[in-house]
Amino acid sequence: MSLAYRVAYRIGITPWEGAGEGGGAQLDALLDREQAGRSAPFGRAVDLGCGSGSHTIDLAGRGWEATGIDNVPRALERAQARPGADKARFVLGDVTRLADAGVAPGVDLFVDIGCFHGLDDEERSRYADGVTALASPTAAMLVLAFTRGRGPLPRGATRADLARWLSGWDVVAQEAADTSGMPKPMRATEPQFYRLRRAA
Repeated sequence: MSLAYRVAYRIGITPWEGAGEGGGAQLDALLDREQAGRSAPFGRAVDLGCGSGSHTIDLAGRGWEATGIDNVPRALERAQARPGADKARFVLGDVTRLADAGVAPGVDLFVDIGCFHGLDDEERSRYADGVTALASPTAAMLVLAFTRGRGPLPRGATRADLARWLSGWDVVAQEAADTSGMPKPMRATEPQFYRLRRAA
C-alpha cells in the first residue's frame, strides 16, 4: 500500500482525506471523551499514518503533545504547510517500525484513522509490538477501520482482528463511523470506530 499512497499523494488523488474531514464531528466527540474530567495538557498523542496531518494538528490544538507519523514525504510536506502545524511534530517513519521513528515511550493516546486496516499480517504484528512498547500504562487508542475491504481498498479489520493482533489491549467500545463524507465504495466497507485501552 505504501507505493500506492506515494503515487496518490503525488498526483493529488486522496479521497480518504475528504472522508476523514467529513467525519470530523464524530472524531471530535470521541476525543472529548478521552479528555473528559481532565485539563490540558493532556499528555502525548501519536497519529499513526497521519497523512497530511489534519488530525495531528487538531490534537495539538486541543492540548496534546502531538506527533504525526507517515512514510509518504509528500503527505508530510502538506502537513507541515497547514495552519497550526508549528504546534505539532511530524516524523517521516514507518508505523510498523516505531522504534526507528524516534518516538519515546510514554504515549498516552494513539489515533489511527485508516492505517491498521491496510496492513498485512506481518506488518500488523510489528505495528502492535511497537505501539504496545511505546504506550503508557493507562494509554488509549482510537482506531477507524473498514470492516471489510473491496477491490483496491484496504483489506479491512474487524473487532476480532484488533483483539488478535493487539493482544496487550482491550477493545472497550465500538460504534459505526459517520460515512456521510465518504464516497459510496468506502461507505460499503461499513467502517467502525474502536476504542482500546492498555490491558492491566
